[in-house]
Amino acid sequence: MEKDKDNLKKQIPLRLSAKLYAEIAAWAEDDFRSVNGQIEYLLTECVKKRKGEKK
Repeated sequence: MEKDKDNLKKQIPLRLSAKLYAEIAAWAEDDFRSVNGQIEYLLTECVKKRKGEKK
């Protein structure tokens, strides 16, 4: 049951400038991801990097 909670996705409103959105959309297309998937990937990588730096 605890693992199920970890797999739930939260929806959050996110405001981006048109320029930033376009950059992320182009990057997502290059990586064969959706914009949402690209943002989630980038945030996940940043969190992993931050955790690694604290050790």
